[in-house]
Amino acid sequence: MATTKHPTQLGKYRITEVLGEGAMGVVYKGFDPDIQRTVALKTIRTSLDAEDDSPGAPASRFRNEAQAAGRLGHPGIVAVYDFGRDRQIAYIAMEFVEGRSLASYLSAKLRFTDTDIPGIMSQLLDALGHAHEKGVWHRDVKPANIIMTTAGRLKVADFGIARIESTNLTQTHYMVGTPSYMAPEQFLGKPMDRRVDIYGAGVVLYQLLTGRTPFTGTTESLMYKVVNEPPEPPSAVDGSGRPRWFDAIVARALAKRAEDRFATADEFKQALLDGVGRRIDDSSWETTVMMAPPRPARPPLSPPTFAPPSVGSASTGTPPPSHWDRAQLTQAEQSLARHVGPLASVLVRRAARECADLNELYAKLAEQVSDPRARDAFLGQASLVTGGSVKTAGGGTASVPSMPGSSSGTAIGGPLNEALMDKVAPLLAQHVGPIAKVLVKRAAAGTDSRAVFFNRLAEAVADPAARTRLLAELGKLA
Repeated sequence: MATTKHPTQLGKYRITEVLGEGAMGVVYKGFDPDIQRTVALKTIRTSLDAEDDSPGAPASRFRNEAQAAGRLGHPGIVAVYDFGRDRQIAYIAMEFVEGRSLASYLSAKLRFTDTDIPGIMSQLLDALGHAHEKGVWHRDVKPANIIMTTAGRLKVADFGIARIESTNLTQTHYMVGTPSYMAPEQFLGKPMDRRVDIYGAGVVLYQLLTGRTPFTGTTESLMYKVVNEPPEPPSAVDGSGRPRWFDAIVARALAKRAEDRFATADEFKQALLDGVGRRIDDSSWETTVMMAPPRPARPPLSPPTFAPPSVGSASTGTPPPSHWDRAQLTQAEQSLARHVGPLASVLVRRAARECADLNELYAKLAEQVSDPRARDAFLGQASLVTGGSVKTAGGGTASVPSMPGSSSGTAIGGPLNEALMDKVAPLLAQHVGPIAKVLVKRAAAGTDSRAVFFNRLAEAVADPAARTRLLAELGKLA
């Protein structure tokens, strides 16, 4: 099969790297010699009809993106600098963003905390609010089009199917979008306005809270559910363990009738502010001292997401709390980054402000790794670092912290032995019955880490409250 020949230059921009390829075109990393800055160059394939202005046509969407995003100027929106054509290749020059899509973090089962989520949503709603004020509705708000930068800031990308008020771009009756994030009026072909973005943001909030979208299924069944069925409240989703005050906000954002939703992005944000009960602090997503893990292989680019995952270079930010040794935090970042990517730096810095010692730090970080096997690996590495009893950077003796989901003292380190297993079986039996002995043997297989062992036992208990009680009981064992 013949390989694609890539240009070395587009207009004034020098091509330096291929960032991704998809059905619609190629995204390049480029350099603007006039103002000495790196850019992303999004192109459309020459095989696609550049003169086709029909709604949804690739060329129409491509020009629409340049015009829609080009009128916006907000730190939470990927900036568009230029639109041009060179040797029959149409291109958009835009801001080059170092980061990964929110979708990639959700796919990796990263669990965002109840404190993190309002901060993330605040940034998203600020960006959407700016677009709405400028007469632009995104119409495809979803995690794949939201980039988390290596500094923890959020950027909204891909305005390819945006609607611009007072123009004939992208007819309102044309059904476009991503089904899981589309509002009822988008499926029904009814007139729509900026509240389709309120609905999309509501789906993103639901996914941050529960790890899944409110409705799933084939396009036909999904359409029926979106139009007719109420979503399950986030707090009722098995394993979510979220505060109930989120439920009313989600229900309003996902209302079937547009007039029953939040009227503006700012109103949506205010509801989150009222729920939190204090000023939303999204600054914690900026405090980063990035230790970048190896750059991952780039997956094929699939429109409409323009920015492929990447890992940034080292940057400095707010220093960690004074009682921490920087080397300890760097080691924690590198260990966590294997499971959650570059956002590990932000999560470690955040946890460091709330924890007094290494045991407590690693226990808190383990909460962010929701995949059981990945958490096993992380906790196993943590037990090698902590050993169950460590000295803090300040010289004191570290206390034994709680395991994820527990308020008692479950050692993150410490050996696993027969005596401990004999004590564990009766405790587990209270939650799962006679099968407890079998589960204990399975949980002990292949590990001598108490942390990994306890984690595996907790995964056998489906009810979150019962799981918390079990972990508390395990924490009392000598």
